[in-house]
Amino acid sequence: MALYSEKVMDHFMNPRNVGIIENADGIGEVGNAKCGDIMKMYLKIDENIITDVKFETFGCASAIASSSMATELIKGKRVEDAMELTNKAVAEALDGLPDYKMHCSVLAEEAIQAALEDYRRKQEQS
Repeated sequence: MALYSEKVMDHFMNPRNVGIIENADGIGEVGNAKCGDIMKMYLKIDENIITDVKFETFGCASAIASSSMATELIKGKRVEDAMELTNKAVAEALDGLPDYKMHCSVLAEEAIQAALEDYRRKQEQS
């Protein structure tokens, strides 16, 4: 059996939504010291809808694929719906990840949560 599903390989080889959003409404950065993966998510939010989302990930195939899939899953969604995204949903959308790579989907969830939290803080200040 292959280590990675076709979807993981596709999102690794052709990641969606890579890059930076200038003047992002929310930015979240998380890392896993043990494996060295670092993820940064950028959100553009208009009237409570995530209109754009980009990421920069330094990490393995699973980390990049998880970031890519996570951005696809929240793009166009309401902030409340994006808050409910779980690492399990990310892994399932990728047709599964090896057990020892599940932490990559957790990082994607945490990066999105951090970006949404950053957005919420900025809203409270304005």
